[in-house]
Amino acid sequence: MATIPSHALRHLTLTRPWLRKISCTTSLAFSSQDPLLTYPDNSNNNDTDHTKKTTNSKSQAFFPKKNQVLELECESLAFKGKGVCKVADSGFVLLCDNALPGERFIGRVSRKKGSYAEVTKLKTLSPHRDLVDAPCAYASYCGGCKTQNLSYEAQLRAKEQQVRELVIHVGKFSDKNPDFECIMKPIVPCDVQFHYRNKMEFSFGTQKWLPKELLHEKLDGIDNYALGLHAPGYFDKILNVDKCLLQSEPANKILATVQDNWKDPELGLSPYNVHSHTGFLKHLVLRTGRDMKTDLPELMVNFVTSSYKPEMLKPLVEKISAIPEVVSIMNNVNTSVGNTSVGEEEYTLYGKSTITESLRGLTFQISANSFFQTNTHQAEVLYKLIEDCAGLRGDASEIVLDLFCGTGTIGLTLAKKAKHVYGYEVVAQAVADAHRNAKLNGISNTTFLQGDLNKIDENFGKHFPKPDIVISDPNRPGMHMKLIKFLLKLKAPKIVYVSCNPATCARDIDYLCHGVVCMVYLSSPLLKI
Repeated sequence: MATIPSHALRHLTLTRPWLRKISCTTSLAFSSQDPLLTYPDNSNNNDTDHTKKTTNSKSQAFFPKKNQVLELECESLAFKGKGVCKVADSGFVLLCDNALPGERFIGRVSRKKGSYAEVTKLKTLSPHRDLVDAPCAYASYCGGCKTQNLSYEAQLRAKEQQVRELVIHVGKFSDKNPDFECIMKPIVPCDVQFHYRNKMEFSFGTQKWLPKELLHEKLDGIDNYALGLHAPGYFDKILNVDKCLLQSEPANKILATVQDNWKDPELGLSPYNVHSHTGFLKHLVLRTGRDMKTDLPELMVNFVTSSYKPEMLKPLVEKISAIPEVVSIMNNVNTSVGNTSVGEEEYTLYGKSTITESLRGLTFQISANSFFQTNTHQAEVLYKLIEDCAGLRGDASEIVLDLFCGTGTIGLTLAKKAKHVYGYEVVAQAVADAHRNAKLNGISNTTFLQGDLNKIDENFGKHFPKPDIVISDPNRPGMHMKLIKFLLKLKAPKIVYVSCNPATCARDIDYLCHGVVCMVYLSSPLLKI
């Protein structure tokens, strides 16, 4: 999250405990003119103990070849938790999955991408310096928690360093500036490291992913069916999961019940085949909320299917509805061949169509496809930080513009101190949820409108008075240049930027704080204005 206290000023405050996955856009072009340590190509031999060290000439640039074997040490973490390694003395960058800071290992170059290469780890020579035992049985295979065997404190340091480098290299804020340490606030850790997610999406599939040591097993038919998470690098193979440590215990109880019953031949249920586009079951989405009267968990189960056949789901619905925490069972019907869990039609199979949750003293109703912060505990921390950064005077005199408002959670938590909140969101269902949540909490000084903020025109600012504070919470691609130029022209006294992708956040705050370079193309030279 970045707070920009004036239009095009060069000061910001960053706090970002909720950021989990980083899309790094910093350049990977490094000097590659120095000696390096390489090993001969052993692509047909898995025994790396007998590789021989070779050294390139100092004058020769290093361009790795596919299947070349190297001894490397991981220095830091980058894009999607990949380990960043630099070839000795050359600085050439290689990225490796499942490599953690301080770990020395043998790796084989699997792919070269311009100024960097990707490496597959073959053998660990010495473990990383912050080694802990991963509590999840799937941690070695699942792509969801790549750093479970890295201590939480080390994870925080790695994430903070990633954001710091992005702010410097992409956001163009100099760490030589004496005020930089005041600009970059320390990361805020979460008190809860497991069972924090209030939403998990599992996929049904016809191809079960197996580790290498079990690939000799031939699975056919039902034995090859799986329900779980996509194996890293595969769109069609599913890692079968019986329990996930990220979701609540009641949600795991539901997952286990579905796993015990869905492959029963008597039910006649089939998983969706992404190749032939046949089959019935696509996704199982579990959402955890809270009963406002009892403070006990309440759960929504959402079956995403390729067609509407409630009689097919009836046996599963009867089993699941017997679990006390289940208050809602929904069926989203998605007839497309894509992998989305949002259906064109939605049906209630059991109970009510929403669950509830509380944030900052307000109650929110959550439907099957509503956006809601997935870490409820840390969302409380985040929203308190947003309120602090907004700095509302509390005399009901200020206008708040809430961009990418979703179901209105941020705007509604600020409304008690504001004169009026205007929210914009492209998803119609989310706007409807925002209106319902405002009514549920007795808040009347909010206006939520549907609109695509990537397609605004010159009339956009005419639909609301000039805001004193702008809240922007875009999705991973960040803000469109049209919106950035609008905000620069608007000159609101303060912008609070909430981000789930610090790379695009750093890019956007560069534009917002340092301005936009206009490029004019003539018949010959390129002019900068």
